[in-house]
Amino acid sequence: MAVHVRGLDWLNFFLADVQTGVGPFLAIYLAQNHWDPEHVGIALTAGGIAGIVTQAPVGWLVDRLRGKRGLIAAGVAALCAGSLMVALRPSVVSVLTAQVLIGGMSSIFNPAIAAVSLGLVGRQLFDRRQGRNQSWNAAGNLAAAVAMGLIGTYVGPRWIFYLVVGFAMPAFLSLLLIRPDEIDYEAARGADDGADAAKVGSKRLLKDRPLLIFLACAVLFHCANAAMLPLLGEMLSQGDAKRAPLFMMLCVATTQAVITLVAWPAGRLAASWGRKPVLLVGFGVLPIRGVLYTLARGTYPLVSIQILDGVGAGIFNVVAVLVIADLTRGTGRFNVTQGAIFTAVGIGASLSQTVAGGIVDRFGYHAGFLFLAAVAAVGFGILLAFMPETRPSTACG
Repeated sequence: MAVHVRGLDWLNFFLADVQTGVGPFLAIYLAQNHWDPEHVGIALTAGGIAGIVTQAPVGWLVDRLRGKRGLIAAGVAALCAGSLMVALRPSVVSVLTAQVLIGGMSSIFNPAIAAVSLGLVGRQLFDRRQGRNQSWNAAGNLAAAVAMGLIGTYVGPRWIFYLVVGFAMPAFLSLLLIRPDEIDYEAARGADDGADAAKVGSKRLLKDRPLLIFLACAVLFHCANAAMLPLLGEMLSQGDAKRAPLFMMLCVATTQAVITLVAWPAGRLAASWGRKPVLLVGFGVLPIRGVLYTLARGTYPLVSIQILDGVGAGIFNVVAVLVIADLTRGTGRFNVTQGAIFTAVGIGASLSQTVAGGIVDRFGYHAGFLFLAAVAAVGFGILLAFMPETRPSTACG
């Protein structure tokens, strides 16, 4: 096996470990440090806004800079710095600063990893490589969720953020296994087939009808999906706040275990079946999941529904990037288009949590889940009725 393949595998694994520690466990840590729900929400929103604002500029930067490994290293270093700031001094100023730093720099990872992968393996093998990336990433998320859930419960949430720094060290070492002279930098930005990329402007590209249809579908998918896990976590932890980290660990671990199994074959099936049929499966499980949350009773039946979350997320995370690569082929705008689309997705996800939270406050959890299921059903319908197949005719299974 080529050294760069091993490097990409382990980089995806350990980057997931680094990112997981500053995600779902932050709210629990801040609450235990006497933060009220309003200020916890502000801190989480600050990181989310920073991530949304930087998506498109980071994509533009990834398209233009050759030093993609350096960008990834800078992102990992920023996550370490932010985690230490939160662990050592959980004051309002320190946490907000850390969240902005973490949210902004985290935007580097997805486009940079996709670009490096495309530049290393080429377009013909990108389907399988993207599936493999997501499988290793999910395996890392699973390992991190278990480790951090146990540490947060039995040692203390503060130690989760020190663990992030520990996971960062092998992430840096994994980067060294990827040799820069093996990366085709024209291919990495989607300009590998001789097209004059300079003549294809970003504004013109974002007027492309299939791209706009996919953008609408992606936004609706994340509008429906983003709020489901937080709502489930809140519902499961009612009356048992001390076990909240364990409940969150169970939910995250279930999802990531399924993504690990689903992502790799999703890339292969997207190459042989086409993008649209595989995407329809991923979109189709989301409204079913929302409805099932209203029917299931008890912790373990509710957690088991996260299997569908793993199926949907595993497929979307792989195939969405392949669709964007198809639609930007030869333009040199692969990464900036990723950034623009995921900016819109981030806005949709933020709105999802606000709107769904308001519905739950007024009408209860079942109403919130049914609202999210309805949004998911609309996204599935648009994908089915209007989205064309984007797989190039030369793609091979």
